[in-house]
Amino acid sequence: MSTGPGAHSAPAPDSHDDPPTPDTDRKTSMFASLKVRNYRLFFMGQVVSNIGTWMQRIAQDWLVLSLTGSSAAVGITTALQFLPMLLFGLYGGVLVDRLRKRPTLLVTQSSMALTALALAALTLTGHVQVWHVYVAAFVMGLATVVDNPARQSFVSELVGRDQLQNAVSLNSANFQSARLVGPAVAGLLITGVGTGWAFFLNGVSFVAPLTGLLLMRARELHTVERTPRGKGQLREGLHYVAGRPDLLWTIVLVGFIGTFGFNFPVFLSAFADDVFHSGAGTYSLFNTLMAVGSVAGALLAARRGTARLRLLIAAAMGFGALEIVAAAAPELWLFALLMVPIGLFSMTVNVTANTSIQMSTDPAMRGRVMSLYMMVFLGGSPVGAPIVGWVTDTYGARAGFAAGGTVAFLAAAVTGVVLGRLGGLRLSVGWHHGHPQVRFVPRGSREELAPAA
Repeated sequence: MSTGPGAHSAPAPDSHDDPPTPDTDRKTSMFASLKVRNYRLFFMGQVVSNIGTWMQRIAQDWLVLSLTGSSAAVGITTALQFLPMLLFGLYGGVLVDRLRKRPTLLVTQSSMALTALALAALTLTGHVQVWHVYVAAFVMGLATVVDNPARQSFVSELVGRDQLQNAVSLNSANFQSARLVGPAVAGLLITGVGTGWAFFLNGVSFVAPLTGLLLMRARELHTVERTPRGKGQLREGLHYVAGRPDLLWTIVLVGFIGTFGFNFPVFLSAFADDVFHSGAGTYSLFNTLMAVGSVAGALLAARRGTARLRLLIAAAMGFGALEIVAAAAPELWLFALLMVPIGLFSMTVNVTANTSIQMSTDPAMRGRVMSLYMMVFLGGSPVGAPIVGWVTDTYGARAGFAAGGTVAFLAAAVTGVVLGRLGGLRLSVGWHHGHPQVRFVPRGSREELAPAA
């Protein structure tokens, strides 16, 4: 195994704030990565494809709800889309470490395009049934088993280590910016001409990233030596993460949040339909407002030079608390406005966890570690989506949303306590220059923040 950066066993936090990170605490230009031609091509292709992806997500959820009238059925669709990641995610990471990333992405992106076009044909011809949507969701999930870790690890080959956080943050801003356009277009298409055209346009949108991949200059890639085929590579990846508490507990935290807190297709469709008695336009509005906050969170992350664990834990606790508050919102306008900060905090959790894991991992292990991260983060949906769907159908949308937020809040609190104990730290909460501040300080230290005035 390579002994590059991050290969050693790193304990949990051991400084006054957070564990040491491979980067210095600095700010950078918000769009620095776009100066790299290969990354610029990648980014532009994803702009188009991500809009199509969000159109399909909205159309798929609404189609299932229209065919069945059941939030649990929406949860099953979400579960089937992420079930392959849960079953095969680790093997996908092993493959990614062995294969060249660009040809791999050409294959996975093409397969997803064909799946979207097939679902479009069934819907436009009036032959679609709910099991067709289930099958399409599962096939899309199979492609993401390899596509997700390949795309995540390919970013470092596009821009190099120095601009990795900026590029990861811009990728997230890209995806969430598409969330501003995709749901709105999907809502217009659903009410105007039907869900089938949303699936068709998503299939066509894959032309953009495929073209970008073909136009890249191979000589300008920051290539990483591929892992040769061998026995025990899956087990090696698991042992690597098990020996790194900072990686392990970050993955545990995002696993709980992804499983129970990020089931927005179930939560938001139920609030639009059952609580506020509105249609697809309101569901699209909720997603759009959440995207506004998510874009803001991603752009703020792009300016940060480091990914700190205290920020991850604080953002996760804030995210859970906001979901609990939103669950009790009495009016549609208040619930809709709360989608903005929920989006901001959810993106802060996503980007901070993703970047800290990538920057702390040995490049030779990155595919396997990222596949484990994605397997836990996305693969938890097959477990969580049907559960929260059942809770939503049985006890109401408010109970389901509040339950998801409670799990996220408690998971963040427990993770913070565990990492603090492993690193010989305790949590210090107080005020500094008139603002609340959360810090890790050595256990037994009398260092405190200034009391509130």
